[in-house]
Amino acid sequence: MSTLVNYSGDNEFYSGGSLCSADLGLMLSLGHADIYFPVTKRARISSPFVVEERTKNSPIEKLPDECLFEIFRRLQGGCERSAAACVCKHWLMLLSHVRSSDICHTNLSAADGASKDTNMVSADEDLEVGCNGYLTRHVEGKKATDIRLSAIAIGTSSRGGLGKLSVRGSNSVRGVTNVGLSAIAHGCPSLRVLSLWNVPNVGDEGLVEIARGCHSLEKLDLCHCPSISNKGLVAIAENCPSLTSLMIESCRNIGNEGLQAIGRCCTKLQSLTIKDCPLVGDQAVISLLLSGTTMLKKVKLHGLNITDFSLAVIGHYGKAITDLNLSSLRNVTQKGFWVMGNTQGLQSLASLTITLCMGVTDLSLEAVGKGCTNLKHMNLRKCCFVSDGGLVAFARAAGSLESLYLEECNWITQMGILNAVSICRKLKSLSLLKCMGVKDLPPQASSLFPCESLRSLSIRSCPGFSSTSLAMVGKLCPQLRQLNLSGLTGITDAGLLPLLESSKAGLVMVNLTNCLNLTDEVVLSLARLHGETLEYLNLDGCMKITDASLVAIAGNCPLVGDLDVSKCSITDSGVAALSRGVQVKLQVLSLSGCSMVTNKSIPFFNTLGESLVGLNLQHCAISSSKVGLLVEDLWRCDILS
Repeated sequence: MSTLVNYSGDNEFYSGGSLCSADLGLMLSLGHADIYFPVTKRARISSPFVVEERTKNSPIEKLPDECLFEIFRRLQGGCERSAAACVCKHWLMLLSHVRSSDICHTNLSAADGASKDTNMVSADEDLEVGCNGYLTRHVEGKKATDIRLSAIAIGTSSRGGLGKLSVRGSNSVRGVTNVGLSAIAHGCPSLRVLSLWNVPNVGDEGLVEIARGCHSLEKLDLCHCPSISNKGLVAIAENCPSLTSLMIESCRNIGNEGLQAIGRCCTKLQSLTIKDCPLVGDQAVISLLLSGTTMLKKVKLHGLNITDFSLAVIGHYGKAITDLNLSSLRNVTQKGFWVMGNTQGLQSLASLTITLCMGVTDLSLEAVGKGCTNLKHMNLRKCCFVSDGGLVAFARAAGSLESLYLEECNWITQMGILNAVSICRKLKSLSLLKCMGVKDLPPQASSLFPCESLRSLSIRSCPGFSSTSLAMVGKLCPQLRQLNLSGLTGITDAGLLPLLESSKAGLVMVNLTNCLNLTDEVVLSLARLHGETLEYLNLDGCMKITDASLVAIAGNCPLVGDLDVSKCSITDSGVAALSRGVQVKLQVLSLSGCSMVTNKSIPFFNTLGESLVGLNLQHCAISSSKVGLLVEDLWRCDILS
């Protein structure tokens, strides 16, 4: 017999035909209603379901809900409960309120119980059970309804239990409410992870039911849930002591009281994210950090009305914090960051991200560097008051720094970056994005020492960065393995060639997207010097690159697996040369916008197809019929045309 309730959550019910969701309030008010099941092929129906008033009630329908409840809780098999749930939505809602603890368990013989369930459950259902014995369900958009959650609660109760539930969005007509969440709470006591995103009709009542029924909850995400307030969060804190991860975003009614309760009760909390919650202030942060048994390791605070006092508490009591992310803290001044660093409490901090905080200045940045002695990864985004002096002082103080990322820090210039790179003896990765202050200045590299540890260099969309700057950087980075210069329209062959020649370790990944002035000479040098190690090359938008580059790659780069020559001056001859090349691991090839690649290249693609899994032929001069034949021949390859 086929499954009666679809456990995957893709469809509402199974019973020969389809049953469409209706407004839950309407269904609960219709105590005696027939649901019409046409004996036809199952189909998705968006029109309202058929409700017919009964003129002749069967004896069982005269029973009050209390009696039906007693009957339902004696249905031990999952298939029996699923079958009963398909009779009507009224029965479904009653069944969804039967807790696992309410079910009467009796000893069933193999003939009466176990064998019956075995026959009724289809073989592929076992594939839905995860390796840890828990199921995962994800519902979103118009599929997110109370009826859906009720069906999931019943369907998973006898199959290892629901371990993870994600609800994103909500049906505009019959969206998820407290009733649906209560059904999950009653039927899924094993729930460990709950994510609610943009569900405005779920409030404290539903979250309280989750707290009462799901004591094993470990992770809770609440995003854009305006009806949930401190009351619901307090219930979670008091009933879910195993909570290790909490994310609250854009929940305007959650404030200090709820988070204070989390701080008091959830001593296992390790990850905390609070974003754009206007009622959250210093009291919440203080309560979460002052707990004597705090295990917080990851903390993200974004757009909150906290002050310098919160940062002082973090700096003093955040001894276990390894990852700290602070963003858009308008009321935090230079003093807050200075105190956070000087309290010397963030000794375990390994990663720090600061975005759009006006309090980050040269003085406070130096203090952070001195106080976080084990800091390895530093990300500064849109911190407009940090200059060369602060960056160099920070680099000198942060002796363990391995990764530095700077985005839109426009007071920092070329010399500040070069000096910082020269000072950081353990730096492995440097990334610059849209730093408008990086411009060509008179070179002063004679007093700078090469950074032998640097393996990855990324300089993107910095319009002032040109060939002169690149040549200086090349002298400081002799051991590069990854190079990303996308969007640097000012660099030429004369600036990049010295860097390629000074790189001794062998480049593995090179991204030169939209470097408009580069020519084949760069690719020829790259293939000659680094062809034995090169695995990834992106030349998208380099219009001066021609077939000569593909000939060089074909003859010198056996390990290249991802090649992008989109919008380059490539013809059929270049593709032919590539098909005869030494590369044996080419998996992804992009020729998008190469208008001189025509139908003549089809045989060459077939040759390359032995290893290809991705081929981009968009805006090439290849007919749709030829592409169709190519799709048939290269059936393992994903072809875009």
